[in-house]
Amino acid sequence: MARRGDELRDHILHTAKDVFLETGFERASMDALAARASTSKRTLYAHFESKDKLFLAVVDLVRELYLDRLRTPAEYADDDTEAVVLFCGRFLQTLLWAPTLRMCRLGITEAERLPEASARYYDAIFDSAHQRLADHLGLRYGLPAADRTRIAHDLLGRTLHPRFLRALFGTEQLLTERPGKESIAADVDLAPIRAAVAAALPTRR
Repeated sequence: MARRGDELRDHILHTAKDVFLETGFERASMDALAARASTSKRTLYAHFESKDKLFLAVVDLVRELYLDRLRTPAEYADDDTEAVVLFCGRFLQTLLWAPTLRMCRLGITEAERLPEASARYYDAIFDSAHQRLADHLGLRYGLPAADRTRIAHDLLGRTLHPRFLRALFGTEQLLTERPGKESIAADVDLAPIRAAVAAALPTRR
């Protein structure tokens, strides 16, 4: 049975995501995208009036997928401190997964021509992660807004450096298999994250 309506749109989006990651934005023509999605170019344009609009929709899709994988700190452990450690580890682990890293590079490549898309992707990958961590610190540690925001930025910044930057520039081996929460400790060195968390968070009495 032929796909229609929302099912077809969803299929086009997932297909376009794969094509953009494989070939980049410029080389991904609407003809190629339609052929890969097994639909007509007319149908493609009926759902997305331009390649720019399609790319923006792909960015929104990636945002949903990423945030669904990242989850919130409280979902990683009952112990509040361990939850922060594992959330930071999951943050780095997810960014080191090859498709996520390629999307980061694609966002940087298109930043001047499609700043809206790059801004949306940055918000999804970085700002949303900071906000989720800051919210956890406020809820579980009672930290005021300024302190929890500062600590969240500091912890995630320390988590990223230097491994994410090495990966971004192609000098770090990427994770090729979809990373799961159960493999955080195997994929990421949690020792420096634990030290940073212990130094940053207030001591509980």
